[in-house]
Amino acid sequence: MENNPTPTPPNTTPADLRTPRLLQAGPVLGVPSAGMARISTLEPLLAPAQLLRGHKACREQALDALLAWGNKPSAQKAERLAEQRNLPLWRCEDGFLRSLGLGADGPPLSLVVDDLGIYYDATRPSRLEALIAAPLGANARQRAQHLQQLWCQERLSKYNGARESIPPLEPFVLVVDQTAGDQSIRSGLADAGSFHTMLETARRDHPHCRVVLKIHPDVARGRKKGHYSAALRRDPRLVLCADGGHPAALLQQARAVYVVTSQLGFEALLWNKTVHCFGMPFYAGWGLTRDALPAPERRLDGSDLERLIHAALIDYPAYFDPHHHNRCSPERLMRVLGLQQRRQREFPERIEAFGFKPWKQPILRRFLTGSQVRFRRRQSRPSRRAEALAIWGRDPGKGVVQQQHQNLRPLLRVEDGFVRSVGLGANLIAPLSWVIDRRGIYYDAGSASDLELFLAEHTFTAQERQRGEALRQQLVNAAITKYNLAAPPWRRPDHATRVVLVVGQVESDASIRYGTAGLRTNRQLLEAVRAAEPEAWLIYKPHPDVVAGLRQGSSSGFDPDGFSDEVVIEAAIGPLYEAVDTVHVLTSLAGFEALLRRREVHTWGLPFYAGWGLTHDRLSCDRRQRHLQLDELAYASLVAYPRYMSRTSGLFIEPEEAIDELCQWRQESPNVLRWWQLLFCQWGRTRERLGLSNR
Repeated sequence: MENNPTPTPPNTTPADLRTPRLLQAGPVLGVPSAGMARISTLEPLLAPAQLLRGHKACREQALDALLAWGNKPSAQKAERLAEQRNLPLWRCEDGFLRSLGLGADGPPLSLVVDDLGIYYDATRPSRLEALIAAPLGANARQRAQHLQQLWCQERLSKYNGARESIPPLEPFVLVVDQTAGDQSIRSGLADAGSFHTMLETARRDHPHCRVVLKIHPDVARGRKKGHYSAALRRDPRLVLCADGGHPAALLQQARAVYVVTSQLGFEALLWNKTVHCFGMPFYAGWGLTRDALPAPERRLDGSDLERLIHAALIDYPAYFDPHHHNRCSPERLMRVLGLQQRRQREFPERIEAFGFKPWKQPILRRFLTGSQVRFRRRQSRPSRRAEALAIWGRDPGKGVVQQQHQNLRPLLRVEDGFVRSVGLGANLIAPLSWVIDRRGIYYDAGSASDLELFLAEHTFTAQERQRGEALRQQLVNAAITKYNLAAPPWRRPDHATRVVLVVGQVESDASIRYGTAGLRTNRQLLEAVRAAEPEAWLIYKPHPDVVAGLRQGSSSGFDPDGFSDEVVIEAAIGPLYEAVDTVHVLTSLAGFEALLRRREVHTWGLPFYAGWGLTHDRLSCDRRQRHLQLDELAYASLVAYPRYMSRTSGLFIEPEEAIDELCQWRQESPNVLRWWQLLFCQWGRTRERLGLSNR
């Protein structure tokens, strides 16, 4: 799983043809259309240009050019104003890699600016045409080939928020409908009759194939109308695809693709498919498609696929990074949207969640983006509509337990990830990472979890080990831990020859209930470590939730001073790992964090990182017989198992980006708890004291 894009070769398209050159000098651009001016990503996509919004400002202020949105009716006002003021008119449109949702659901993440025309208007030249016709150097050609591979690898399209449509099992050709009245149809030298001709031709050309008729997503949602009536859909060979789904699987498996002017024809070329065009879209007429119409004279010299890709995906558009809110490369946006695609299709579409506290419910919705989540009371019985059930950790509730005995639906167990936040979860600080496990949960040694099976069975590649090593080093260099609490450093005593850190836990924690045998309390752990390390300087660090009074964490009457040489409360745990010789834990995540820093770690329970030949273990597990490298453990635990979500964009991110966000978060002012957080914290403490907590 690659995080960083490969280095981008230098652009070898002639500089006077590239669209971004229009913006290099930071021109002053007028935006007379109120609707266009409201696009939130417009300014960063046009950077470093200065924008003046509103018809009055565009009529009176000094400008270098006026902007219009394509050939829409609203563009006519901008055309008249440009003529009156003798100003250039630049036309904007969505880029070919636009966004997650449909146009009505969010702003564009890519934008094209054309000073000659607009790409879908075949009646006159456009800047894109000039770019497609331009020669291409070897480096640029190589980048175009890489971009084509990346597009297919990430399974992208113009819109990327829907689940993929499921193709037929039989051989088929794909026929693509469009919305009635789309500007690209008339400007692409076609009309409504072109769609009927296209369908009949596809039927005639492939008499022994299924014909999949893909309806436009806006038509599938009832927002607009298409070109085919119900009567035309009664052919037994015709398969109607009206789910509004993502087209990648259809394009990948189709024998041929039939379009009028739809962008799916361009995407089909990226999948190396034969494309039949019944209009004149920007990618037709160059010798790359089979065209029902004669090509404009401007395109008769032809082009090749690399030139088309470089022009349409590199030279022509500008791209917006939704995490950092600035311009980015196409490779960067492809990876961002590709990650959203992968995460959104990992779990079933309809999920019912049981027993989640109110403050966790919106967080779960975010981490299960792509699924419809319905929240139920803990003791409720699942409905028939649910395709999967979600619970927190090991707390199913009576209704879920009953259905699990019948093995009806997958059970998803949710827990904090290993790199979580700046601040305690018990203080209701929202996390950057959660894990969602289909088989068990990582701290339950009684049964296998997704993480354990991955560690036991996965064949690690050299690339995965390298990424695990780099991520581990990034985490160590940034002194990142689970909660990243601010605290002063601890100083190692000068006289101590061997320093042992014993890490306390919340004794009611599920990881102790399900991950230990024999020793179960902090007192028992300290006694055992003192017996094992009688000459060492033994320091004890209680759990931060216990120190903060948020959880009960000690046996009755337990005084750690009687078993340790020093009790460390205020010190930050990250630097503490570097100052000690070894770490002893029951099941604490501190053992994993110390292991990542190559410290000697002794486990007295059976945490997820024990049993792989990396720790000194008092317990064993028959399921864990494999010896792993540290970087393999890091990759599995920090990359493959959790999912991470950005605080700024609300989108899924990679672990490397999560560490960067944690570093930035740590520089901010400390979190001040809101009234509802204080209320829930007090409620949680009361439940804990009464023994009612189901955490």
